[in-house]
Amino acid sequence: MQLAGGMAVVTGAGSGIGRAIATMLAARGAAVAALDIDGAAARETAARAGAGGGRGLGLAADGSREDALDRAVSQAVAELGPLTI
Repeated sequence: MQLAGGMAVVTGAGSGIGRAIATMLAARGAAVAALDIDGAAARETAARAGAGGGRGLGLAADGSREDALDRAVSQAVAELGPLTI
């Protein structure tokens, strides 16, 4: 499945299943905003997503706080384009 041109936001992307989902989406052509409460881990996931030629953006965000998610998604859309996945 190819996802070229799409953009996804993945929460909990700093490790585990979230990281695996983010890197899989990027490998299939999606731009990926990796969100995690641990900003350094989110940036590491974004770097992995971008290593294969994709686009990744790592953002620190507490997924339990609506305001934090709103800010992160707004930033992701501004930098990566419309949320399509």
